[in-house]
Amino acid sequence: MAFKYATHMFMDAEFPFWIKKYRHDSDRIPHFHDFVELVYVEKGEAIHEFEGERYSIGPGDVFIINPGEVHTYRIRNGKTLEIINCLFTPALIHESLLHELQLMKAMDFLYVLPFLNDRERFHHRLRLAGRESATVLHLMEGMIEEWKETSAGYRTLIKMKLVEILVLLSRYYKKQLNETVAEGITDVDDDMRARRISGYLERHCFQAIDVESIARLFHVSSRQLNRILKNETGLSVMETMHHNRMERAKQLLRETDETIIGIAALVGYESPSFFNRLFARTVGCPPSVYRSEARLNV
Repeated sequence: MAFKYATHMFMDAEFPFWIKKYRHDSDRIPHFHDFVELVYVEKGEAIHEFEGERYSIGPGDVFIINPGEVHTYRIRNGKTLEIINCLFTPALIHESLLHELQLMKAMDFLYVLPFLNDRERFHHRLRLAGRESATVLHLMEGMIEEWKETSAGYRTLIKMKLVEILVLLSRYYKKQLNETVAEGITDVDDDMRARRISGYLERHCFQAIDVESIARLFHVSSRQLNRILKNETGLSVMETMHHNRMERAKQLLRETDETIIGIAALVGYESPSFFNRLFARTVGCPPSVYRSEARLNV
């Protein structure tokens, strides 16, 4: 059985980021987590087991593990694996920054990558060398230094370096595929596909959801999109959006003093009255009652 690592074990809610160098000389237990893991292989070699697949990794390899995906490393006798582990949640990079820097497509690109075939898949290593490898390594080591020193403005610099890394990886990947990335999505397990769609919806849940645009992103029809998600999760795209918004609203009600009208706006509802009705129908009580009861039980 896979072990789950939770965000609170590594990061605080205010700045959901964590980075560290690791040296592995023995097998790791299969595990998954509720955050994004960006891995850079600095030295050594291993077998990476990801969602039931196995492939070799070595120096210069970069890969991304998204929430809910089970993976582990198998280390051969006498061998070691030295990696840089960068953990973060999508909330770390504010949507407004992504829009301003025109990075939304770069981030969305990372969600689609695992659907590509064996020749194209990012998870089957984006192998960097020379200047590209040195650039990414320099940025990651810069984040480690900022993380350790915690000097004034370190959080801003870390976010800037992380955004730069994500954009560069997207560029490098497209370059390696000669600008022919993702002509179509191959057949994959619907469970993985549903988790990818769910991850995308979670990151975008506070925005207006356009089902047709999401379907195009995942190279399926709107009908297929809803069918895949509902078969695996029991919820349609819109139901998933409302579920994610309600979960966030519950968290804000428990942990902040924000007004209910303010919370409604924060989670994507322009109409406070609609938010109140939906919350009561979903949770079983109005937001004000939920907040009062949650604080009594602390």
